[in-house]
Amino acid sequence: MTVTATPETWVSKLSQWRLWVYAALAVLMGALVLQAGRKLMTELSYGDIESAVRATPAMALLLSVLATAASYYALTFYDRTALAYAGAQLPQRVVAKTAFIAYALSNTIGLGVLTGGAVRMRLYGAAGLEAGLVSRAIVFNAAGFGVGVVVVGAAALVWGAGTVQAVFGTPPGVLRGVAVAVLLAAGAFIGFCQRGGETVFRGMVLRLPSASLASQQLLISAIDVVAAAAALWFLLPAGAIGFPAFVGFFALAIALGVISHVPGGLGVFEAVMLLALGHHVPAEQLAAALVMFRVVYYLLPLALAVTLLTSAEWQRGAATPVVKAAASLSPLLLSAYTWVVGVVLLVSGVTPATQEATDWLSRTLALPVVEAAHFLGSIAGLALLFVARGMFLRLDASWWAGLALALFSLLLCLPKGIALSEGVLLLVLASSLALSRKQFNRRAALFSQAFTWGWLAAVGAVVLAITALLFFVYRDVDYANQVWWQFEFDAYAPRSLRALVAVCLITLVVALSRLWRRPQAVMVKPDSGALDQAARIVRAQPSAGAGLVMMGDKSLMVSDSQRAFIMFGRRGRSWVALYDPVGPQSEWTELVWRFVEQARESGGRAAFYQVRAEGLPVYLDAGLRVHKLGECALVDLPSFSLQGKQRANLRHGVARAQREGLSFEVLAPDAVAAVYGELQAVSDAWLSDHQTAEKAFSLGAFRRDYVLRQPVAVVRQGERIVAFATLLRTDQPVEASVDLMRQLPDAPRSAMDFLFAQVILHFKAEGLQRFNLGMVPLSGMAQHPLAPNWHRLGRLLFNHGENFYNFQGLRAFKEKFDPVWEPRYLASPGGFAPFFILADVAALIAGGLRRVIAK
Repeated sequence: MTVTATPETWVSKLSQWRLWVYAALAVLMGALVLQAGRKLMTELSYGDIESAVRATPAMALLLSVLATAASYYALTFYDRTALAYAGAQLPQRVVAKTAFIAYALSNTIGLGVLTGGAVRMRLYGAAGLEAGLVSRAIVFNAAGFGVGVVVVGAAALVWGAGTVQAVFGTPPGVLRGVAVAVLLAAGAFIGFCQRGGETVFRGMVLRLPSASLASQQLLISAIDVVAAAAALWFLLPAGAIGFPAFVGFFALAIALGVISHVPGGLGVFEAVMLLALGHHVPAEQLAAALVMFRVVYYLLPLALAVTLLTSAEWQRGAATPVVKAAASLSPLLLSAYTWVVGVVLLVSGVTPATQEATDWLSRTLALPVVEAAHFLGSIAGLALLFVARGMFLRLDASWWAGLALALFSLLLCLPKGIALSEGVLLLVLASSLALSRKQFNRRAALFSQAFTWGWLAAVGAVVLAITALLFFVYRDVDYANQVWWQFEFDAYAPRSLRALVAVCLITLVVALSRLWRRPQAVMVKPDSGALDQAARIVRAQPSAGAGLVMMGDKSLMVSDSQRAFIMFGRRGRSWVALYDPVGPQSEWTELVWRFVEQARESGGRAAFYQVRAEGLPVYLDAGLRVHKLGECALVDLPSFSLQGKQRANLRHGVARAQREGLSFEVLAPDAVAAVYGELQAVSDAWLSDHQTAEKAFSLGAFRRDYVLRQPVAVVRQGERIVAFATLLRTDQPVEASVDLMRQLPDAPRSAMDFLFAQVILHFKAEGLQRFNLGMVPLSGMAQHPLAPNWHRLGRLLFNHGENFYNFQGLRAFKEKFDPVWEPRYLASPGGFAPFFILADVAALIAGGLRRVIAK
């Protein structure tokens, strides 16, 4: 027996192997972090690290800041070469601003393709780039960074092999041989790129960049990695280790940090550097340098990016799409920045103030004030971790809570121990929030949205790390019962322990509440009352296709105002919304977020099928990716006529139909019942002739309750109805469309052309603006050599998939009416999810995967 592996089987196997690889990497990274932690616990003390930080020369800090600026400046050129590879051009000011914000966010939070990718999708999309081109640039960016790190690390090994050998025990000759082989491979690749175009490797088509573009990318990578390494190297004691060898260690640590998927490589990067440089740099000075490097290279750019984005609110008068998109991204960065500030407050809660600050507090303030400030500051830090999620979700309550916590914590900085650095961070947060008020437009309570397990796990990891830090800082303290009740100005261990216990208890309570929380009932069963309400919403907006809700086969999610809804179907893990939300656009954001969150809480994947370009920012904000599905044919009614050379064939077809005795009539809904039997006979004959069954979801079915709700256009030959179409329209004089289109097998060949032409002329006479002929799947995909893989696959199916669907014939029929072609998209999670979702959509339409194959 031969077993054929389906694509889904291969994807499943790949996913299983990927999980094993990630698990192995997690074990490796965990071992590195534990080893570094053991080294810290045995060789270092908090006092030594604090003293080393204070002893760092001001010139070293200045050089580190300048090197950081050089690194981020180089990073902006990553995007420039990536866009050139994708075949797109944008003004340098747009590229530089976008790249800086994207890298400031992804360097700190990690998951660069998701966090930085969301920034690029928004800003480059607002500048006019198609989503496919942006995706291609993002992939090129990631690949270029990976290759660049490897090449720079290899180049560093050529000069610093002797130093590296002392750490890992590998002979210098072997290290130099490997490094030279990597450099030769990079040179060969650039030479290979001189051919340009495409090449096939193991069955995959690879689109090569030009040799000059590949060389530029390697040069930019070298500058970036070297400058970033210099930002840390300047903070080390002078002469501790040669710069070439240090760059090699740095490149290795950066690569492992990226592979680990830990936000910012936190812990993994430090572990590698501590293990690699422990023999060259005193442990306390190396630890101090790593702490300051985190502040200089990660925290300062993030704060600057937040300031840059929130300042876009002052430019709203310019009203450019890029400025508006930049302002709308502020919740994303503010969420990340709020998280970082919360972690800083928690760290402050388990570390002592300086002796000078303690002496001043004892002379100036009462002890209860100091105790309360320290305790409440830790609670505020934990609260900011939870508020950060609300900011990501754009909840207005999170804005109020974040601003109140920032101002409250700002007041606590003085009695906690004159925490000036915290005060600066909190001041930036408060001012940025004040400038971004308009972006938090979701009217919902802070705890109305359940915290995901991923978010709770991240909070738990922070709390565990803070606990470890407390025991490291106060490892010489005897934790006896009486330590809890010591209240003195210099009793920081008891004070920190009390605050940490409160933080742990609150975290536990929130986690348990999440466990006991029942999913919010947001789905409305489409009974007759719900359908009547949906019909009122449909009539009040312009999209005619929304009338498909009257099929009653889709679930509804209705907005709190009862003025908008999402209609969706569920199959497997896929929650698929049909079209954009129906109703005022002011209601879309809240509905989209609720739908995505509800799907995630239920273990599903949310998607929006056949959405328009105008709504893409809403889906991108909700963390979805966009993929082009095809193009929709829209006839401009005011300019439509049967005259002119372009519509000669259509005009001749109408004339032929009239000679064959065909007549046209539009029946109002109340007149359809009288001819329902004839319509059903036509429908049954059409289904039998095409050997198919009724469809659902994005298509209507011939059902009495559905057909009798709509006007119907009929074509008669004499007294006999030979063809008909159900019509969709609203009370707005904007758009009309058709749903069911059926004719008798023996109807004249010109009947359908005649029907459509007369329907279009009918709606033109009624003063409507456009007629929607529906989407042609996979139509209009990019054809240039740099087209994304999604477009290339779509073109292949469009040109050679006639055994599955008559793509080209459908496009040719609609071209007769000289329409304007408008793109339609799928908004969904990334990875393999779009393929699974489209399979589920096909099953929803056909009534099961078996019917997809059998029509």
